[in-house]
Formats: sequence, C-alpha cells, structure tokens
Amino acid sequence: MADRPTLVVGSSGLLGSSVSTLLGDRALRARVRWSTPDAPGDLAAAANALLASVEDAPWRVMWCAGAGVVGTSQEALDREVEEFAGFLEHLTAAAGDQRGTVFLASSAGGLLAGADGPRPFTEATEPAPLAPYGHAKLAMEQVATRILGDAHQRLAIGRIANLYGPGQNLAKMQGLISHLGRTLVSGSPLGVYVPIDTIRDYLYADDCAAMALAFVETAEERDLAHTTKILASGNGVTIGELIGLLRHLTKRKPHVIYAASKLASAQSSDLRLRSMVLPELDAYATTPLPVGVSATVEGILRQFREGELAS
Repeated sequence: MADRPTLVVGSSGLLGSSVSTLLGDRALRARVRWSTPDAPGDLAAAANALLASVEDAPWRVMWCAGAGVVGTSQEALDREVEEFAGFLEHLTAAAGDQRGTVFLASSAGGLLAGADGPRPFTEATEPAPLAPYGHAKLAMEQVATRILGDAHQRLAIGRIANLYGPGQNLAKMQGLISHLGRTLVSGSPLGVYVPIDTIRDYLYADDCAAMALAFVETAEERDLAHTTKILASGNGVTIGELIGLLRHLTKRKPHVIYAASKLASAQSSDLRLRSMVLPELDAYATTPLPVGVSATVEGILRQFREGELAS
C-alpha cells in the first residue's frame, strides 16, 4: 500500500479502529465533535489537513463513521447524511483537480433488509431498505455518487455484512455476537426480537479493514470511478448456530429472552451475501467464526474485569 497519509473518519469505531491499526503511522485520524454544531468545521479541518499532508499526491479517505442503528431517530440520521454531504462538498472543492478516492462504509443489511429474490444477495440485488437507518445509508451512497461523480473523483462503496470483533460499542443496540458475549460475562439477559433461525453473514472487523484497504488500492490501481462491493464472509449463520457455538466455546449458555418488538419488521429473515465484484478481495476474510467469537468474548471479559462494563 502506498506510503502516504490516509484520512480515517470514525477512527474510534469498530471498523475505523481496525483500519487505523492496519495503516499505522499512515492513519490521519479525524477529530470530530459529533452531534454538536462543531462537527462540520471539524470535518472540513480534517479534509484540509489531509490535502496538506499529501501535497500533490493522490489522497484517500476511509469514511467509517456512523452512530446510527436500526432504531436511531430520523433527526440523527438526517444529520449524519448532511454532515457527510458537507464534508464531501468541502473536500472536492478544496482538492480541485487533485485526484483521490473515498471509501464509504455502507450497510448490506440496512440496504437489503426488504430485498426479494434468490439468496445469497449480491451487488446486483436492488436495495430495498425497511428502516430509516437503511434509507439513510442509501442516501449516503447516492450523495457520494453525485458529489464525487461531478468532481471526477473515485468512490469505493463497501456494503458491509454484520461486523463483529473486540471493542464493539455495547452502548449501541447492534452487534449480536458482542451482546451475546456480554450476557455470558455479566449474566444479564439479552432480548432477541427475531426468530432463532434468522440468517446473517458475520465478518470479523480486522478482516473487513484489510478488505476495505485492498479495495481502495485496487480502485486506485485500476482507476475505477465508482465501484460498489459487498464485504462479507460469504457464510450464512443462524442465531441458533451462534448460541450453540458460544455454548461450545465457553461451556455456558447465553441468557436469551425472545421478545416481540416493532423493530422486527425492519429485519430480514435471511441475509446471506456473496460478492460478485472484485471477488479476489474476498480472500482477506480469513478469520474462522469460532476464532473471531472467542476473541470477541475475551475482549468483553477483559473490559468487564477492568471495570469498563457495568454488570
């Protein structure tokens, strides 16, 4: 990978932290005061710092930010889209003719929740979001396509499967593997509002980061103007299989309560995924599910012992 700075927006999140770790000293971490009036200015300053650091070389942005989940308010989601659009407008205006690439971390689950047709879903599957979260992700893809297309800049959209790994934000109602692990560590129950045979694709965060960076490098090398790729393991796993795996690994049964929720209507029963675009990049998904789940549970246990998690 080219030895030059790469701006990482959302570097404290699960994907962003993995991307930053892989980049090492090349990671330029955006410092953004999210959910405040200062956020647009912070993003503009980060764009300026990136362009100054690369001088006349091609620039790179890894947009890994996003606090939204299925139940996030419309107002918060609208703000995310607006901040993203404002950042791209400023970046492209400041860059002028200087070429660069933006990677956008999107959500396969959010976009394809209401999709129909044969499984596994691919990049050819028409997006059909059911929740405001999915509509916001689609809006961000559309905003990026318009702004970067008009500016003749490269765009790499990664529609990401269910991401998991150590360090996931457990304050967000997202990340089933992490929340199941928390029930094992703390003993507190977890409410699950979808059937036990619900199928998802789980991708380890470090694998996703490696795949995303290779995706950007490929887009640069081949000068791909606009590419959308599903980033997934290619393996469908049911909730029941996950619970069974956790029982096998820890010799304990997660305390799961199956409950009704209005959020269930925004979930698909089968989200198996397969990428048909740049399939050679799928080789970066190397972490077996038992290994990734073990690392995730160990990370939660470490947080619990250090007092970072409430029981």
